[in-house]
Amino acid sequence: MLTERQLLILHAIVDDYVRSAEPVGSRSISKRSDIPFSPATIRNEMADLEELGFLEKPHSSAGRVPSQKGYRYYVDHLLSPHRLTVTERARLSRLTDASLRAMEEVFQESARILSEMTSYVSIVLGPESLNEKLKKIQIIPMDHQKAVVIIVSETGHVENHLVHIDKEVTPADLERTVNLLNERLTGIPLVQLQQKIQIELSSLFREHITNYEHVLSIFGPSMLPGTSEKLFFAGRSNLMGQPEFQDVGKMRLVYKTLEEESILHQWLRTQQTDGLQVSIGQENQLEAFEACSIVTASYAINGQHVGTLGVIGPTRMEYRRMIKVVDSLSKDLSKLLSGLHE
Repeated sequence: MLTERQLLILHAIVDDYVRSAEPVGSRSISKRSDIPFSPATIRNEMADLEELGFLEKPHSSAGRVPSQKGYRYYVDHLLSPHRLTVTERARLSRLTDASLRAMEEVFQESARILSEMTSYVSIVLGPESLNEKLKKIQIIPMDHQKAVVIIVSETGHVENHLVHIDKEVTPADLERTVNLLNERLTGIPLVQLQQKIQIELSSLFREHITNYEHVLSIFGPSMLPGTSEKLFFAGRSNLMGQPEFQDVGKMRLVYKTLEEESILHQWLRTQQTDGLQVSIGQENQLEAFEACSIVTASYAINGQHVGTLGVIGPTRMEYRRMIKVVDSLSKDLSKLLSGLHE
């Protein structure tokens, strides 16, 4: 257990280092109005905190910086809630105020807002289409031989498939087909649609649709959903402005990992749990992010968690504010998506 004095000093060192990015010395801490201790007393406590593993001493400086253990203790025990400013609330409200029609626009705007508010890299993982269920199917003719089949899931995921229409297929055939599909397939998982059409609905098509064989050839392949979630990024260049990432090799490793979408999919799925998570330094499973802290939160549709959003920044992160911003946006996104699917 840390003493009250050690807690005050650790809190002050983290705050000062987050703000300045410079190692913190005892004299600068002693000048704070909330630290009523002499520089000598502070030096002794800093030495003890270093011995306990909460602080580190860079080789070229007499000051100290927080260690990963120090940041973790700070996040778990010393943070007080951040109150959003009027400006911050206005930025967050852009998500619900914007006229966003497609889910992709909602997720991209969420990433953009997070990046602008934090000056870090933001990432949003959209829902996995294979786990979603059908809400409706539409078909929009483009000309006499082409049309777009639109598949909309219950979570708002939209897939478009351009198909070729035989000249013998009439608009009435298409209308009857869409009506049958919506009547029989609404609520069915997207991954099961193709099998349902080819095995269970073929007799209905034969009975009600003149050119049923051609219609089956159109809609069967169109029912194959995308196989993975979509990732939405913003602010990938923001890390270049952080002192911690002036090392070209470190920066290159982070950028390379951000381009490996399959790796990021797998990693973000492990973050998709109830509530909010803060991963610091080597707690992150990916080597590229060992110099980073990552704050993530899940968002939900009608209480069901369907995706994750978050920010990636240096361990020298303004945790109090990042946690509030990520948490608030995840709740706003959940509310917006749930409202669209009532």
